[in-house]
Amino acid sequence: MNTTTVHTIDTHIGKLDFELGVPTSETAARLYDEMDFERAVQCYLWGLPTVGMEELKQGIQRDTGVRNGDLAIFEGYRNLSVFLTPNLVTTYILALIDLAETGPVVMDYPAGMTAGALIDWWDRPITDVGIPGPDKGQGAKFLFVGPGQEAPQVDGYRVFRSRTFNTLLFYRVLEIDPVKANALQTAVRIYPFSQRNNPPPTRGLTPKAEEEHRVQSHSHGLAYWERLAQALSLEPVEDRDRFFVAMLKPLGIEKAKPFNPDERQKKILTEAALVGEAMAKASAFQNRMEEYRYRSDTHWEYIISPSYAVEQDVENSTQFEERTALFYEGIGISANAAPKAPGIGQFYLAAYRDAEGHAFDGGKTYRLHVPPNVPVKQFWSVTLYDIETRCLIQNKEQIADRSSRMDLVMNADGSVDLYFGPTAYKGTEKNWIPTLPGKAWFTIMRFYGAQEHLFDKTWCPGEIELLD
Repeated sequence: MNTTTVHTIDTHIGKLDFELGVPTSETAARLYDEMDFERAVQCYLWGLPTVGMEELKQGIQRDTGVRNGDLAIFEGYRNLSVFLTPNLVTTYILALIDLAETGPVVMDYPAGMTAGALIDWWDRPITDVGIPGPDKGQGAKFLFVGPGQEAPQVDGYRVFRSRTFNTLLFYRVLEIDPVKANALQTAVRIYPFSQRNNPPPTRGLTPKAEEEHRVQSHSHGLAYWERLAQALSLEPVEDRDRFFVAMLKPLGIEKAKPFNPDERQKKILTEAALVGEAMAKASAFQNRMEEYRYRSDTHWEYIISPSYAVEQDVENSTQFEERTALFYEGIGISANAAPKAPGIGQFYLAAYRDAEGHAFDGGKTYRLHVPPNVPVKQFWSVTLYDIETRCLIQNKEQIADRSSRMDLVMNADGSVDLYFGPTAYKGTEKNWIPTLPGKAWFTIMRFYGAQEHLFDKTWCPGEIELLD
């Protein structure tokens, strides 16, 4: 007769039984389920940047048919609606560059008014290009080398090494002259270094007009983990990521092996994706980091805090929660994405709550007062996004932004009142962005050529006030 003493403890996951300190089989199974669930939630948050990159890759390949090194050209409301938090002011040109397939790659980058970056598969800048890049808008030959690849010993190239094989080039044309702007959209040439003496042409492709385009926000449920497995499959594991890779193994995600989870793993992963996304929303939309507050007297926040390190690593740690907030909401970051001083760069502020601290309801009408003398050298814009997709707000009018470049109705003192709601008040149509009942939204205000009073915080947008 077994008279072993069983000791029971109460926890948030239920009663746990131990025989002389040894977990019973039932308790061990429960603990492993909880262990794997907790790990899966953290792996969800860890994977957000690279899953975002994989979603973008698969989306633009499907929508445009691009292959390695082709240029994908996106412009206009319909085409840009697939991206996370885009602006509508400029055309986006992107190129997927797989260094594992080609070996080192050459990019002939043109002189002219452009700005962009080459980023790796964890959304870290390898180099900026154009005006903010080392070429300073004068053009250059770049040479990109992948992990473990030998860098060719040649002159005349600006050489950069990527920590991942998959990379993404993105740039925007800032040229105002339409003829020059159109030429710059397809002026970049990308080809393997091995073909430098007879480089093939670089194709420029646009989204297929006849097909429904794929929204590139992060997938839900098991599809999220499929994207993560795909993103990790061919990339080297960095030292900082080894624990996460180890935690994924009991969940059915392992390098060089197909993702085929059993029923237990599916259940854990599906629930973890739900909880993980909820945590990502908290980080993005209810940020608890004080350095992201623009001022203590406003609901406006930095999208990219001045303290954010684009490499994601700081002394003694990695900016885990900071990158969770950023890459749930957006994709594609340059080395100069958060200017530290006045100049030609962009400055971003976001608002997720109204003047009373409530979420924005698409069935209600709000007003944003933009004070006079906005401190910009170029112009400013305000764009609305769907809270669930983080893509452009969708409405039949196909209006998601208003900017100082437009023919807005101005107040006598030079200020502007913008209106967000399902219908426009009479006389405010030029200053109105349509919203949809049942759809929550948030907004980003962009400042192009940000000037001193944004950095010293003496100028601030008004609070977004509920009208009815």
